[in-house]
Amino acid sequence: MKRQKLSLFVCLFFTTFLFTQEKEITLKLIWNGTFRTEGMDVLHSMADGRQYSVLNLDRVTRSTSIDIYNYKTLKKLKTLVSSSDIDELNYFTNYTFSNDESKIILATDEEPIYRRSSLANYYVYNVKDRSVIAVSDKKIQEPTFSPDGTKVAYGLNNNLFVKDLQSGKTTQITFDGEKNKIINGITDWVYEEEFAFVRAFEWNVASNKLAFLRFDETNVPEFSMDIYGEGLYPTQQVFKYPKAGEENAVVSLHVYDLATNKSKQVEVGKQYNDFYIPRIKWSNKPDVLSAQFMNRHQDTLDLWMINTKTNTTRIAIAENDPAYVDVTDNLTFLKDNSFIWTSEKDGYNHIYHYSEAGELINQVTKGNWEVTNYYGYDEANDKVFYQSVENGSINRDVYAIKLNGRDKTRLTKNEGTNDAAFSADFSYFINTFSSATTPTEYTLNSAASGDLTKSIKDNDVLSQKLSEYKTSKKEFSTIHVNGNDLNMWMIKPANFDATKQYPLLMYQYSGPGSQSVANRWNGANDYWYQHLAQQGYVIVCVDGRGTGYKGAAFKKMTQLQLGKYELEDQIEAAKQLGDLPYIDASRIGIWGWSFGGFMSSNALFKGNDVFKMAIAVAPVTSWRFYDSIYTERYMTTPQENAEGYDDNSPLSHVDKLRGDFLLVHGSADDNVHLQNTMCLVEALIQADKPFEWAVYPDDNHGIYGGNTRLHLYKKMTRFIHENLGDKRQVEGKKQEEAIEIKG
Repeated sequence: MKRQKLSLFVCLFFTTFLFTQEKEITLKLIWNGTFRTEGMDVLHSMADGRQYSVLNLDRVTRSTSIDIYNYKTLKKLKTLVSSSDIDELNYFTNYTFSNDESKIILATDEEPIYRRSSLANYYVYNVKDRSVIAVSDKKIQEPTFSPDGTKVAYGLNNNLFVKDLQSGKTTQITFDGEKNKIINGITDWVYEEEFAFVRAFEWNVASNKLAFLRFDETNVPEFSMDIYGEGLYPTQQVFKYPKAGEENAVVSLHVYDLATNKSKQVEVGKQYNDFYIPRIKWSNKPDVLSAQFMNRHQDTLDLWMINTKTNTTRIAIAENDPAYVDVTDNLTFLKDNSFIWTSEKDGYNHIYHYSEAGELINQVTKGNWEVTNYYGYDEANDKVFYQSVENGSINRDVYAIKLNGRDKTRLTKNEGTNDAAFSADFSYFINTFSSATTPTEYTLNSAASGDLTKSIKDNDVLSQKLSEYKTSKKEFSTIHVNGNDLNMWMIKPANFDATKQYPLLMYQYSGPGSQSVANRWNGANDYWYQHLAQQGYVIVCVDGRGTGYKGAAFKKMTQLQLGKYELEDQIEAAKQLGDLPYIDASRIGIWGWSFGGFMSSNALFKGNDVFKMAIAVAPVTSWRFYDSIYTERYMTTPQENAEGYDDNSPLSHVDKLRGDFLLVHGSADDNVHLQNTMCLVEALIQADKPFEWAVYPDDNHGIYGGNTRLHLYKKMTRFIHENLGDKRQVEGKKQEEAIEIKG
């Protein structure tokens, strides 16, 4: 009897297991957080190298805290500060320590401006006496401690201010700031978007000088967007946006001396005609400031060393490239004021060591692979720590190497995407690992050997949850297209039958230096692809020429012709995939967002014998409409390269449209303006071409918030079913939606 009961139990267990594996991933589940991964928020290594802090949320009390943990044991040692103990604020969303960790800047009521910028209320918390003071009674930008922790500099209304934390006195150090005219210490729209920084001021090591950039936007053309809101009349958002070939802000470099309470403009020893200053950084010497200057074509970058005491300047490094030079964030000054620098000058991004005078000491890393992140230099053990794609361009690993380029050690063991956060003394690192089959996990590792010390956090609960759903493997491979082996992934239906034919949906982004084919855990779109695979589609992504992490020549070969070679690769890849016995070549679609929307539009127009349908979300439709820094980096100006701009614009090829086209945009997209879609719509109308389109009111480039994402993906899914699916499938989906609405 016992045996029979056990057999019955086993039978019931496996029946239940098989049944639960049949659960389907629905669109609602994707965007309601069901498959969200757990992470570590605002991780910071404490100065002693033995402890780290994390921002934690107590969902019961709705309070936030900074909690301190021990690296070796991973045990929580204490709560350093909790919002529940501070009367002045209910919660905080970010924090920054002073160098000596005696004070903390806490951010609350954050209000986004553009992609990286925000306004917020900020408070300084004193760890010793637990006192709290407001940095300002207004919402401000980028408050930053001086190195000695006695002052905070910040931006307000396009001007710079310094608050003395000892006296409580606030000093305004610029006075000409004015909206849409002059900005001091905070970047303009195009610098923020394309050079990826907001705070344009830096303290020197002695805390007595502040270097900052000033932007004169007076002659930059304005762009305006209607904001519809809920009122009777819409409002307008008006901001300076330099499009390709138009006037940029005039940028200048200034140094404020706290002792004299005066600012002076820095003049370098070279005349530039229209230039950028994408990075500034003080050296270890209190009077020596470094600044990267680029010409407008961005094919020349000069690293200047500026002595602010003697008013002398010199070029330490001059980089030149026939296409463009990438700005580096990895400039690191060592104790002897020699410095570490990264560059693509040998054809791949690598680490270099230069003397204080700018003479090359040695190339630290070498090989036909890219350094993808630089973590820092451990002077005590003479080790440089970095991340690279040496183990395959779709993978990331963490390495250590001597400054002289010897004794390289691979510190991470698992194949996939590894990223490190090192302790302040470089004794440990917290490794963030994921792959296409393993959700994100956090482990503590030895920086000396890479060996696992302890597991910190994993997403095994998510893995268990996903085991109940019907999912398919993401298969990585390469496809030989136009003389190149291109990285590719493919997702097939879970019940794939090689004797049947399936419709194919291709996704791509294809922007310069980007990567969509990577061995990492799912994003929201990956769950959408799983959903589509459940519905009987094969999903494929191919990274064509112009994408990143395969060397400068591969990345930069699209120069002056954005969208030409990238499109040729997508069309040829689609043809080859269409020749596979299990792909229905008459039902191939393509979709993309932003640069990917530009690509998918052109794919449907110029590849009208290959693609049956396309979806373009927030697409660029003419590079004439896009910003100066990004566009001219790859295309120069429209005045110099009119054919490059127009020959590859979807606006020039609307007459070729034969398939089904869905065009989507947000009306408040400050990045890729709705103008792009409106001009394409008008061109399609005048060419008498049928298409579908949707505009999401007051949504920016991300098109999200509330129910927006779910609505968008329902629309796109329906469009795919109607134009790639079979008739029975379309009718079935309509019935499902009717039941869902009725329910």
